[in-house]
Amino acid sequence: MRAFSYWLSKNIEWLRSLAALCIFCLVLGCSPPADAANRISPELEEQILQVIREHPEVLIESVQAYQQKQQAQIQQAQQAFVRQMKTNPQEVIGESPTTGSPQSKILLVEFSDFQCPYCAQAHKTLKQFMAKHKDEVTLVYKHFPLTSIHPQAMPAATAAWAAQQQGKFWEYQDALFTHQKELGEPLYLDIAENLNLDLEKFKRDRQSRADKGDRQNSTDKGERSYADTAIEKDIQLAERLGLSGTPFFVLNGQTLSGALQLSDMENVLTRIR
Repeated sequence: MRAFSYWLSKNIEWLRSLAALCIFCLVLGCSPPADAANRISPELEEQILQVIREHPEVLIESVQAYQQKQQAQIQQAQQAFVRQMKTNPQEVIGESPTTGSPQSKILLVEFSDFQCPYCAQAHKTLKQFMAKHKDEVTLVYKHFPLTSIHPQAMPAATAAWAAQQQGKFWEYQDALFTHQKELGEPLYLDIAENLNLDLEKFKRDRQSRADKGDRQNSTDKGERSYADTAIEKDIQLAERLGLSGTPFFVLNGQTLSGALQLSDMENVLTRIR
């Protein structure tokens, strides 16, 4: 109870907001929104807070129930993802870049962030692993830029996606990780030039929906997607699977994370075989 009291003191403003929301919802049932907002008083807020203070177990139970529901949804999503990897690998791959075996019997799905230092370390290990097992393992790259802590993660991801439109994703990806400390617009253009990409197309493909306008109004009928749309699909998948960091790998249902060692991947592959 002492721990909860401490938590309560640290989150009093959040609880006040919660109280206001509860009261708003109650009043809203019989009043227009504008009237409901005007009828929320400090006295009512304090009454709700007092109830929470006297019966903290109700709040704890609600939070625990919510967490259990979220965890159940994540487990269901993970199970469905693993089933898809085994029964319908093309559904998992989608339009993501792949390398290695074209058979897709053993699928290695990578969730990565170009500004993550652990991803750069894992990239070196992954190159060794794929060089040895490229004839039996299909590597699939999924974008998971952690934009809240890595400001260059999304710009780098859109640049890599644009390179993918010209068939040079893996070369571009390797250059990004190799020069991770230099991430920025000059590097993105330099890599594109070094790979002999069509720079005008590269710049167009990096643009977002906001830059180009609504897709329905686009006159470019050959355009498959926008960079941010494609990357957002990967982010949503990562969130459904409950991922909170990078790098993260799924090898035929077996998970690996962090700056993994080559031996770790070899051991998982042996178990799968």
